[in-house]
Amino acid sequence: MGCMAYTLDTHETVQKLRGAGIQEAHAEAIVAAISRADSELATKADLERAVNRMLIAQVAIAGLLFAALRLT
Repeated sequence: MGCMAYTLDTHETVQKLRGAGIQEAHAEAIVAAISRADSELATKADLERAVNRMLIAQVAIAGLLFAALRLT
């Protein structure tokens, strides 16, 4: 996957959660979960590349099927 367009300031986010009344251990767990999820997100460019690869594969398969039908 590609790089995300933003970064999460984990310290600042924990402090904001603490300021909202969330206990420190809970705030840190929430931020850790968000950080892990961020690393698994796809960018628009990632999705575009995947779609392009699928389209190329479909065209190749269609070409093979067409060629096979012409030989029969």
